[in-house]
Amino acid sequence: MSSVLSGIKIAVLGGDDRELILICELVKMGATVGVAGFSKDKIPHGAFAVNSVEEACKDAEVVILPLPGTSPDGIIRAVYAEDNLLLSEKAIKSIARNAVVIIGSARPFLKEWAQKYHFTLLEIIDMDELAVLNSIPTAEGAIQIAMEEMPITIHGSRTCVVGFGRVGITLARSLKGLGSDVIVVARNPGQLARVYEMRCRRADYSQLREILNHTDIVFNTVPAMVLDKNVLKYANPDILIIDLAAQPGGTDFETANALGLKAILAPGLPGKVAPVFAGKILADVIPRVIIGELAKLDKDLLFG
Repeated sequence: MSSVLSGIKIAVLGGDDRELILICELVKMGATVGVAGFSKDKIPHGAFAVNSVEEACKDAEVVILPLPGTSPDGIIRAVYAEDNLLLSEKAIKSIARNAVVIIGSARPFLKEWAQKYHFTLLEIIDMDELAVLNSIPTAEGAIQIAMEEMPITIHGSRTCVVGFGRVGITLARSLKGLGSDVIVVARNPGQLARVYEMRCRRADYSQLREILNHTDIVFNTVPAMVLDKNVLKYANPDILIIDLAAQPGGTDFETANALGLKAILAPGLPGKVAPVFAGKILADVIPRVIIGELAKLDKDLLFG
């Protein structure tokens, strides 16, 4: 498998330390990798630093963007870039015919371009093999924030996890293991049954007002406005809110600030608290995704 991507031109646009580990793996597999958003001294040997997104994208058969994606204006998340990296229509027009563009979650403009220019757009943020593993550093990072911000221990604390998806499950289990009194807010009966099986308390969203009044720390994982002013005004004044949902989160931060509540928006924790672990996940998953997509176009790639 070491040369299975030989001759494939791949553009890696922006990102953080996770992408550096991914780039190294792509080079090992024989790909020609052009990188925008990193200086030459940062990127692994065998990859090529380019000066612009347009240069990286030209004739690229695969384009890889960070899991956090772009801003609504097309600015790519790139922690090491000196200037903003813009994903422009001009750059996208220059990619190879039948190219594959991989991103965590795509903005509407990128979905429109996929239809207009006939490339394959893969949104991978919800892939289980990524999301479940990334829930581990997310949960650990969230608990780390709580430990740094609160004058109490997790053991014996009253915590609330809002939402019971991949992150919510890992977080509730970790908090329970540390000795916290955990209550999980969810809607799905199957999820609530699992909460009971894990020996956590369970509740629905209609109970949030009462729950926040008696909770030390609340972790939100729902990317919708669930902690609004009608809920926050009943919150314990000493509560800590840690919002793990994608920006802009599911908390009314303006109201929280006005009420004097401590609320922290903390998306993208895997790349911040455990970039090596998170990078290895990308290096394992993304090459297999690329091989699978390219194999649909070229059957010989399966036996490369």
